[in-house]
Amino acid sequence: MSSKFAKWYDFFMSPLEQRKFKRVRRALLKGASGSVLELGSGTGVNFPLYNNVDRVIAIEPSQPMIDQSLTKQKSAVVPIEIINANAENLPFEDHTFDTIVATLVFCTIPNVEKAIKELKRVCKPDGKILLFEHVKMENATLSKMQTKLTPFWKKVCDGCCLDRETLKAFINQGLEIERVEQIYKDLFIVAELRNRQR
Repeated sequence: MSSKFAKWYDFFMSPLEQRKFKRVRRALLKGASGSVLELGSGTGVNFPLYNNVDRVIAIEPSQPMIDQSLTKQKSAVVPIEIINANAENLPFEDHTFDTIVATLVFCTIPNVEKAIKELKRVCKPDGKILLFEHVKMENATLSKMQTKLTPFWKKVCDGCCLDRETLKAFINQGLEIERVEQIYKDLFIVAELRNRQR
């Protein structure tokens, strides 16, 4: 990820964050507990919003994004450790975390299926997965537009795909949905899932 993109990310996202996303993030993260793994922590937008958890380990593959997140790390009220790593190869033992958090990150992960398998591996049995993602819309015309725009969008926004069917990918890997909420019609979803052991 480019240093310019990391530097300007918060600025360009600020209108959405202040209008809606911060409330969504805060409500979602109230469900986090115990030992937390955050995937793709970016500029650390979630860091000040964690409460009532033991610790957060945040992974982020982009060093420029990590650099941008350090101020927010210092302002957090819970211990946060940032590790330069990617979601497809998590450097943790099996069944390490009580909660996994992913917010606006699965649109950029190159191998979604592998990342979900890794997430399941490091999540404790019956552990919680908290998601806030933008996804492919149900409306046929709008979803076609998303697919058409994705090649251009990926170049402009450092690999972001507009047409990922992220929730379906989680279901296909056997994760159990407990709650789903749609935002801005169905452009964004907020979901709570469980890592049920069968």
